[in-house]
Amino acid sequence: MPAHEHESDTTTDPLDRERAHLTASRSALRAMREDAQALDIRDVTANWVNAAVLQAQIDERIKSLADLAHTPLFFGRLDYQHAVGAEQAEGAEGEQFYIGRRHVHDADGDPMVIDWRAPVSQPFYRASRKDPQDVGRRRRFGYTGGELTAYEDEHLTDPAEAEQTSKLLQAEIERPRVGPMRDIVATIQPEQDEIVRSGLGGTVCVQGGPGTGKTAVGLHRVAYLLYAHRERLARTGTLVIGPNRSFLHYIEQVLPALGELEVKQATVDDLVTAGIEVRGTDSAAAAVVKGDARMAQVLRRAIRSHVTPPTEPVMVVRGSRRWRVPAYELEEIVAELLARDMRYGAAHEALPQRIAHSVLVRMEEAGEAPDDRVQNAVARNPAVKAAVKAIWPAVEPAKVVLRLLSDAEFLAGHAAGLLTEDEQKTILWSRPARSVKSAKWSAADAVLIDEASDLVARTHSLGHVVLDEAQDLSPMQYRAVGRRCTTGSATVLGDLAQGTTPWSTESWAQALHHLGKPDAVVEELTAGFRVPREVIAYASRLLPEISPGLAAVESVRESPGSLEVRQVAGPADLDAAVLAACEESLTREGSIGLIAADARVPALADALTAAGHAYLSPGEETTAESRLTLVPASLAKGLEYDYVVLDEPAAVVDGEPDERTGLRRLYVALTRAVSGLTVVHAAGLPGELAPASLSGV
Repeated sequence: MPAHEHESDTTTDPLDRERAHLTASRSALRAMREDAQALDIRDVTANWVNAAVLQAQIDERIKSLADLAHTPLFFGRLDYQHAVGAEQAEGAEGEQFYIGRRHVHDADGDPMVIDWRAPVSQPFYRASRKDPQDVGRRRRFGYTGGELTAYEDEHLTDPAEAEQTSKLLQAEIERPRVGPMRDIVATIQPEQDEIVRSGLGGTVCVQGGPGTGKTAVGLHRVAYLLYAHRERLARTGTLVIGPNRSFLHYIEQVLPALGELEVKQATVDDLVTAGIEVRGTDSAAAAVVKGDARMAQVLRRAIRSHVTPPTEPVMVVRGSRRWRVPAYELEEIVAELLARDMRYGAAHEALPQRIAHSVLVRMEEAGEAPDDRVQNAVARNPAVKAAVKAIWPAVEPAKVVLRLLSDAEFLAGHAAGLLTEDEQKTILWSRPARSVKSAKWSAADAVLIDEASDLVARTHSLGHVVLDEAQDLSPMQYRAVGRRCTTGSATVLGDLAQGTTPWSTESWAQALHHLGKPDAVVEELTAGFRVPREVIAYASRLLPEISPGLAAVESVRESPGSLEVRQVAGPADLDAAVLAACEESLTREGSIGLIAADARVPALADALTAAGHAYLSPGEETTAESRLTLVPASLAKGLEYDYVVLDEPAAVVDGEPDERTGLRRLYVALTRAVSGLTVVHAAGLPGELAPASLSGV
């Protein structure tokens, strides 16, 4: 399956014809954009509100029709053997479709490029010699910048053609990474496409090792769902949740490149800290207890403890009449509200109406004919308000959490049988805060407040949520995310072997239970497309220790010489050796990541500066002039670089609270390279990576 380069300038040259189609398609896209810009809405809107909404929609349409100069408009072509959708009669003429990032049509409305998400495009990803799906030829295109430079054909129904790995596909996967994360729309594999095109109704959990493309698959699934269910998701909303700001900045260009501009991005902390300033930190032990799902029951008890059974009747005076609701009847109303398991705030709103209804029953028995206005007036009666305040007072979630963490007796009363005495002591503040505003809330505290808030008033649910690096969430964080998609679905992405928090999940069944999606389908991606075979095999030696039973990634990319392990004589030589490795990497094309234990970053920063090397921080966009990023190991997850220099693996392991977490952090750092990894160390390597096991390195 050779890649065909341009050989002739004649108009019969296939490459020239394809370039002509690209030029015509760009012109057609430009015309579509100009048509949108020329729309006059002055005579079609009834008022300024409608005009503003319609203009906003037109502006979004114009933005989505932008032609990205360095992004190919189409990347493939399908030649069907018969007309699509027609009966496959003998001799029927086949159809030809160009597959690209968005739909483009000519002045007559005929398609020049088909959106990759359309049903007719699916065989581009799934057709094979065993199942050609009526495709006679699949053509892939190679680009340099925005210029079409090569093509490659695969004749799926030709028995004489041997099956080979696509060179253009391989080249696209290996193309140097400068700038933010790219889409993988041209290189999606069949097992990835099945996940991307799975329906909106169900939640999908993707377990994928390094380099399997799970993040890109999740983002492309959002783009597909927005294509297939645009009206519904436009109404209910979509959200991508990532582990940190650096990661979100890295992925933020993927969806716009696919024409999707409205998907919001956030971290879990962003979701739960509205109105709360996080200024404190927890010990690992305290964070583990606060993140435990048992805290949800502690909070539930604490919230409900504010309900006080009534002991006095309610006397409502209206005009010359007095209406009495006895205490036993009030007790029955309160018991019913508690039994219905309503949210605390909803029950607080319902109670005055229920008391008022009892009064109206008595009025009707006395011969009066009260209506809804009378019931609402009774519900606002001072006596009813006073009774509600005494029985079911309004509750401020942050104040409840503040009291639980400050008042040992209050905590003990509601944690009895749930938390041990030692666990209670672990989460109690040594210096209780005076108020919600003065409290030094931690990130885990904010999650507790979010849980308490949901116990009081229902959290708004979105249509679809993508949760990446999910293995690092605590049970309470899963609950916080689950609240955002109770009536919607989710795409959960992660790798159990890369769990680097003390509370990281041990199984996806456990995680999905806390998320509220126990019936989610779990898919596993084991084919690696990013990390070279040598590198992933080396890192996978840690798997038996960090995640027993998890399948190792099988990389499809052979890249001899992609791994080098260098030992220096002592710590005094380490900085110089790391610097030399970075300088070697800078002679190659692409991005370079220098990954080191967080404690080592200041010393390496000084060494780079002294040597005259400018460097970026994670999240800052690489450019052709600035390609080296200094990455603390704690922020490496989810990022990728063409070449990685890993400083002192032992320091990465020692920087974590326990060995298993340290080895998982090291596993993450070892698997960030796309083309080459250089490990530089002075201290001994962890036993699993001992030199004796490195043949040929």
